Amino acid sequence: MINQFRKLNPINLVFLLAYTFFMRIAIFYEMPALVNFDFVESFTRLLINIDLENALSPSANIFFATVMVYIQALIFNRVINNHNLLAKPSFLPGLSFITGTSLFMPFMILSPALICNFLLIWIIDKFLKLSKSANSITTVFDIGMIIGIGTLIYFPFMAMLLMIFLALMLFRSFNWREWVAGLIGFITVFFFLAVFYYWNDNLSSFYQIWKPLGNKFPSVFKINYNDYLVLIPVVVIIILASLQLRENFFRSFISTRKGFQLLFFMFIVAGASFYLKPQFRISHFLLCVPPGAVLLAYYFSNAKKRWFYETLFLLFVLSIQYFLFV
Repeated sequence: MINQFRKLNPINLVFLLAYTFFMRIAIFYEMPALVNFDFVESFTRLLINIDLENALSPSANIFFATVMVYIQALIFNRVINNHNLLAKPSFLPGLSFITGTSLFMPFMILSPALICNFLLIWIIDKFLKLSKSANSITTVFDIGMIIGIGTLIYFPFMAMLLMIFLALMLFRSFNWREWVAGLIGFITVFFFLAVFYYWNDNLSSFYQIWKPLGNKFPSVFKINYNDYLVLIPVVVIIILASLQLRENFFRSFISTRKGFQLLFFMFIVAGASFYLKPQFRISHFLLCVPPGAVLLAYYFSNAKKRWFYETLFLLFVLSIQYFLFV
């Protein structure tokens, strides 16, 4: 399978669609009785008063989530290929993205984090363009606004503001206007939201939006380790990819090196931001899939022994299916 997706062949669009539905056999087989869909954060409902929580049946919810993942995979694949992060253009980023979004049942239903992945892929593309533009103030301002819009949908997305400063340190020489532009873009979105709250005589509720920022990072985690055994193959592949990346690191283009550093920090920030949501949900870690999928794709793009990487990927897919059905 890996060899097939190493080729930038249009027929892989069909194979990728079939693979997307195949990886969701378990949830179609064991259809949940009820699936709630929180379209936006509660503080955004005053602005967008649309009740979609129970608008879709479970089967429709899962079907639309599957289609969204497929579309995201194609966009993500194009972005990674356009920025030459892998050895050569292929469908491996899309394959890795779909595999990553199939690790857990909660990943397979519509959720705010799933919607925000569209925005995350968009800002990845913009971050990787920073080193190629003479004046990036407009780009950084746009990124700030995208993060602001994402925060209206899913509050922990606000943590991506940190990525603006990390990206500027990696790709640009210091320019205070660029550092301020991202914040202004973010604040612009919430300025208009504050005005809307004011018009509705509800400005006191606007201040409640920021309460989660005072949450302490949890020091104790209640984890059922059996639920996360499926991550063992992921960790193995990431270790192999990291060793391979380290071996080729100084032979790569500077922009490629910085791109992988950016994605590493994004993976950490996306994962750590779960504490900004009072009720923890595993679907939050969908935000880790885009940066993590690049590393998986990097390994399968550069691996040499076909029998080994094909077997490894097959075991990876089978383990996902096993733990989904168990």
